[in-house]
Amino acid sequence: MKRLIALAAMVWAAPAVAVECEDVTYADTDYSVCTVDVASEDLRLFLRDDAENILGGFRNVNESLGAQQLSFAMNAGMYHDDRAPVGHFVQHGVEVMRVIPNAGPGNFGLLPNGVLCLTDTSARVIETLAFIDQAPTCRDATQSGPMLVIDGDLHPRFLPDGTSQYIRNGVGTSADGRSAVFVISNQVVNFYDFASFFRDVLKTPNALYFDGKVSRLHAPVLGRSDPGFRLGPIIGVVE
Repeated sequence: MKRLIALAAMVWAAPAVAVECEDVTYADTDYSVCTVDVASEDLRLFLRDDAENILGGFRNVNESLGAQQLSFAMNAGMYHDDRAPVGHFVQHGVEVMRVIPNAGPGNFGLLPNGVLCLTDTSARVIETLAFIDQAPTCRDATQSGPMLVIDGDLHPRFLPDGTSQYIRNGVGTSADGRSAVFVISNQVVNFYDFASFFRDVLKTPNALYFDGKVSRLHAPVLGRSDPGFRLGPIIGVVE
């Protein structure tokens, strides 16, 4: 319990270092949690290099940064076979893909879904229809789904005894938008338990699912940079 209290304090304390990462066990499942103070750190989305080639992985992102390097990264939303984002995607203020408001197949279309909206000083997970109504200005944005936590409530379609279990990753944001908390499960987990970790342990009022099966984390502080399939959207902190 003391460890969970300390972790919750880490989420809201706006850490001064680039990224705080920790391995945590909750309800018999291991998670890796990385917390970013968005106001003081350079959190960005990545998709293509300067030659318009899909980056596809953490090593390629690092190579594209030259003298700079990633201190943290993970896959950041669902993508098509050509690695193009399924939903809304904005990078450096340029819209790559429009917002998709309607229901559809797969986890992305399991409404409500949502958008992670980044500015130079904030990160907010916003449910898609609310995002359309609010029309916030995002420097970077990625749409994914389903929402995990919506204004403090779990997604209404999640069941405690849900049988769909995968390695999963996602992001939650603090109420003031200053902290973004990125989580990957280190064992298979269902949606209900994964979302409950954001709500009950991290206390993030809104959280968004990024993906399962292809979920990967780059966290040098944990001695970890996961290999695997080529990715589409990637999010990371640049040192």
